[in-house]
Formats: sequence, C-alpha cells, structure tokens
Amino acid sequence: MRKIPLLGDEAIARGAIDAGISGIYAYPGTPSTEILEYVQHSKEAKERQIHCTWSANEKTAMEAALGMSYAGKRAIVCMKHVGLNVAADPFMNSAITEANGGLIVVSADDPSMHSSQNEQDSRYYGKFAMVPIFEPSNQQEAYDMTYEGFAFSEKYKTPVLLRITTRLAHSRADVMRREFLEQNAISLPQNPIQFVLLPSNARKQYKILLEKQKHLEAEAEESKYNIYFYGEDKSLGIIASGIAYNYVMENYNDKELHFPLLKISQYPLPKSYIEKITKECAEILVIEEGYPFIEDSIKGILSKGLKVRGRLDGTLPRDGELNPNIVAKALGLPQKPIKPIPEIVKPRPPQLCGGCPHIDSYKALNEAIADLSKGRVFSDIGCYTLGALPPFNSINSCVDMGASITMAKGAADAGIVPAIAVIGDSTFTHSGITGLLDAVVNKSPITVLILDNETTAMTGGQASAATNRLENICLGVGVEPEHIRVIEPLKKNHNEFVRILKEELSYNGVSVVIPRRECVVTLTQKKKEQKKINVKQ
Repeated sequence: MRKIPLLGDEAIARGAIDAGISGIYAYPGTPSTEILEYVQHSKEAKERQIHCTWSANEKTAMEAALGMSYAGKRAIVCMKHVGLNVAADPFMNSAITEANGGLIVVSADDPSMHSSQNEQDSRYYGKFAMVPIFEPSNQQEAYDMTYEGFAFSEKYKTPVLLRITTRLAHSRADVMRREFLEQNAISLPQNPIQFVLLPSNARKQYKILLEKQKHLEAEAEESKYNIYFYGEDKSLGIIASGIAYNYVMENYNDKELHFPLLKISQYPLPKSYIEKITKECAEILVIEEGYPFIEDSIKGILSKGLKVRGRLDGTLPRDGELNPNIVAKALGLPQKPIKPIPEIVKPRPPQLCGGCPHIDSYKALNEAIADLSKGRVFSDIGCYTLGALPPFNSINSCVDMGASITMAKGAADAGIVPAIAVIGDSTFTHSGITGLLDAVVNKSPITVLILDNETTAMTGGQASAATNRLENICLGVGVEPEHIRVIEPLKKNHNEFVRILKEELSYNGVSVVIPRRECVVTLTQKKKEQKKINVKQ
C-alpha cells in the first residue's frame, strides 16, 4: 500500500475507513474535529456508505456508536477531552456492557489549553473504566492503532480508548496504508441480555470486566508499542509515553542515548518493563504529555527509596504542553536556540470576525442592560465567548457547554433578577435544552439569547442541529409563544433589538430572544462555492 501525508487526525480517520468501519460519530471540538471531516470528504467512505454525520453532542455520539457495536458492526466515536466528560455515562457503562462489533473511542487532549477550558488527561478515564488505552507517538502509530484497534476490541469484547494530543492531531507525516477490510455483517450479541444493565445482570458483567484485566495486562506486556531500549548508563532510566517519546528522541538525533528508555504507548502499564527499569537504574525520569499519570501510577510498583523525577517534583512543568527544549532541560542537555517570532506573526488577542452577527448582538445587549447592575450575563462555549473581551466586556461566565442557562437560573434563584444567558445555536442543542426546561418548569425570571449564526462556527462551520428548529424546540420545552422573539442582528435593527431585549428583561418568567444571521465566514464560503459552480456552468 502507498504512503500518504496525513495529519494525526486524518491518520485515525484513514485507519478507521481501511479497517472496515460502518459508522463514525462525533461532535466538533478542537483538536478532534478533522477526524470525522476526513471521513465526510472521503470517496471510499461514500462508496461504502459509512455513516458520518455530526451528533447533537458527545453523549449521543457515544451512544450511537455503542448501538452500532451492538449490531456487530465497527464504529468509532471522536471527541475532545472535555467532550469525554459529556460522554462519560455511556463510556463508563460500555466497559460493562462490553462491545460486540469493534468500538474505538478517540479522545483528543489539549495540553496548554490552546482551545479548551482545562488540561485534563483522558488516560484517567480509561483507567477508571478499566478499558485498554492506546497512545500513539506518531501518525503511523495513530493509523496502525486505529486499524488494529477494532480487532483488539472484538477479541476482548471491550471498547478501546485512543488518546491523542493537539500536537499529534495537527501535525503531518507520511503514513503507510494497509489493505481495505470489508465491513462486518450485522451480528447481534450471543448473550441477549449483555447490554441490559439491570443490577442483577450488571453485577455479572462487572465480574467479566474484572476477569478481563489480566488479559489486557498481558497484552500490554507483549505489545509492540511498548518498547524497552537498553542503555549502558544506569544512573538514569527514562520512561516516555506517546508523543513525549518523540521529544526525547529529538534530543538524541545526533548522539547516542546511553540511558535505558521505556516507551509506553499501550495501557494498562506494562509492569514487568517498569520493574525492570526501576531495578536497573538509580533514578527514573518520567516524560509524558498531560497529567503525571504514569509518574503517579508507578509509585506502587517501584522499589522504596528510588527517586522519580517528572511533573510532580518540578523537573518538568506541572502545566502546559511539552516540547523538545523542555525535555532537553530535564535531561541536562543543551537547549536549541529559539528564533525570535517575527512581528507579523506575534500572538494577537482573538476577536470576532468583521461583520460577525454577534457584534450587533453584544452592542444591543450592552445598551439594554446599561442601567442594571453588573454581573448578570452568563455565557457559553463558542465564538461569542469573545464577548468577555474588549470592546464588549459583556459576559461574566463561561464554564462548560450549556452552563449559561442553568447558571442564569441559579443566579436568578439567588436573587439576581433579571439574569441573562447567552448561548449559541449549536451549543443550545448540544446541552442547553434541558437547562431551558428546568427554567420553564420553575418559571425562572431569565432571558435567554440564542445567538443563531446557523452553523457550528468556532470549530469550522459544521452543520448545526439547531438550524430551522430553534423556535419549535423552545415551544416544545414550554416557553410561551409571545416570549420567543426573533430579530436579525444588523445595525439598522439596533433600536428594535434593544427594545425587544428591554421588554423581555422586564418579563417575570422565561423569555427567549433569537438574533439570527448567518456566520459571515460560512456565508462567504458559500458564495465562493456558488461562484465556482456558475463558472463551470
């Protein structure tokens, strides 16, 4: 098979297609978005009729993938690390139901919080659920682990967690492809109540999960992805996982590595290798991207008194993304000089695009609440979060997907009336609907602005499940029709927008204002595409 240059995300998608998946489920979230997008643009995926549309959120994506696995077909579900929080309920329970068709769960972690609220490490979820974890160190391993992961999943009837990080997801390298595998036929579980987690059955399934651990541990011990490199100098032993292994090797491109090195890319931890390196070496340095997962875990395996260095003792920074220079410093090697960043590419504060409809929405909101006390606007995850920055300074919170409505409700319960929620259309259908239902049931005095730009803009303009549905959803939840107001956020409509907001802010109940205007970026892209079509015609 030929080599092709692929991003880490694309390598995972390519591996899944080649391995015979029947479905991929996801909600867009950087740095995992490009996995499903690659499948959507794949000619082979279309020919094979692979299901590849966006889900409403990560929980529904995980459940749909589990349903496809139940039917005996191979499925992959993709999300960023905080998305795994949303999918945690079905993810944890899928370890107990087991898998039928091969099931891979991709979680893309984001050290340094390039586009995220935290730096959490998905490996802890894998350990928590007691499922095998694969952590590729390069794009070829990302492809191979995905390709092989479905068979591994079917062999042990377990979901597999594939953990990547931003640097691997968004860097490119040549990948050698393998042969196409045919999709599985529909094949229901042999145990007809395997997926029925009534307590009496769940207890039996849990015992199976526990019994499975010794086999998963044996697999990790024999894994080709866990490699022990011998070294003559036993004063230090290095344990490196995933992409951090590359940072170590980059520092030894032109020199021999004299220290023993253990590369870990498959979990549970390979205990025999860890025991070997800790017995041989006077000191251990653990280099891993994310939390000190290995460093913390091996303390129960290590000989007493053995010094372990890493993120916990400050040898490596406790937060942020690693790089070759940080690793060089930890190894006592000279750091490579960093070229100064040219002025033209120096970091600049993020800002809303010129012509963005959110600009007009925030201008109207600021004027409408000018006479009210501060600290009453609760926002959400999306482009509109930039309303926290100058020149708007409009919002007071951004915690997680869907939190704006429920935080506004809680603030109103505390006496901050009126309270205001600002949420995007895609975020609303992701996890805002239930919060709105709570507010309606409790007749909370809150005004909800659903900023409808008819797309999932922050992650690149994917389709929004809310398009053409918002008013009906709000009506179905129970918002009174006269308090669902729609306005086109334009400069010419500013006075009317302010008037509507003031009217709804004075209402002692739940009101929804929907400023609707298409994202300027997706609109421009559509016009360009249409122009190309017109030229061809």
